[in-house]
Amino acid sequence: MRHYHRLPLAEKGQNIARFLHQRHALLPFSCPEEAPLAFEVRRSVILDHGCAERSQHGAALNPEEYIRWCEEWHRHPGFDWALIPDAGDEADNDALLRAWPKKICGVPIYHLHEDPQRLLRLAEQYPLVALGSNARAWSTPGTSGWWSRMAAILDIICDQDGRPPCKLHGTGMMAPDIFTALPLASVDGSCAMQNQQPTARFGSYRALEPSQRAQVIADRIEAHNSAPVWQRPRKQLMYPGPQKMAL
Repeated sequence: MRHYHRLPLAEKGQNIARFLHQRHALLPFSCPEEAPLAFEVRRSVILDHGCAERSQHGAALNPEEYIRWCEEWHRHPGFDWALIPDAGDEADNDALLRAWPKKICGVPIYHLHEDPQRLLRLAEQYPLVALGSNARAWSTPGTSGWWSRMAAILDIICDQDGRPPCKLHGTGMMAPDIFTALPLASVDGSCAMQNQQPTARFGSYRALEPSQRAQVIADRIEAHNSAPVWQRPRKQLMYPGPQKMAL
C-alpha cells in the first residue's frame, strides 16, 4: 500500500526534502508553494482540494481554480491523482464529479454519512474511491462510532471473500491501528507532522530535531501494511477506545 504524508511539515527547505525523499506526499491546495519541491524529491504526489478544512474556517473552494492548479501538475511523472472536490449533499457532489475534466486522473470521495449504495455506484465508475470522515457523527477515525459505521459499510460493499468492489483510499487514516484492519490501497494523514514535537513517549530520541522525529514516525508507520481483505475483528479489537498503537 502507499502512505501519503500530508504537507506542510513544521520545518521547511532541506528538512522537507530529506523527509520526502523516497516517500509519497499529499499536497493541499492551500500550500501551492510546496509543489515544486514536493514533486522534485518525492516518489509520488496526490493533490487535495481541502474542502473540509476550508469549511471549518467558513471559506468555500473555487472548483475552477483548483482544477487549473491540477492542470499545472497532472502531467508531471510524479503525479498520481487528485481528489475531486465535494461541496455538500450527494447531488452537489455528483454534479462536481460530472464537471471534473477527464484528462486529469481524479478520485471521488465517499463520506461515511452517505448511502452505501452511492459507494457501490462510484465503484462501478472509478477504479479508486476515497473514504472520508468529515460528517459530524463519524468525524474522528478510530472512535467506536466510526468503527461501527465503517464496519457496516464494508459489510455491505465487500463480497463474500471480504474484497471491496474497487480500490479504496483512506483519508486521514494513517494510524496503523486503523489501516491494518482495512483493505485499503492507500492512506493519507498528518501523523508525522502532528507528532514530531518532543514528548516523553519519544524516550531516548526526544532530543532529535523535529524533522528527524518525523522521519522516525514515518518509518514506523510505513512498516505496516493494510489488510488484504475485510474481516470483521473481534469486538474488543475492533473498538479499542482512546488507546492507539504506538508510533
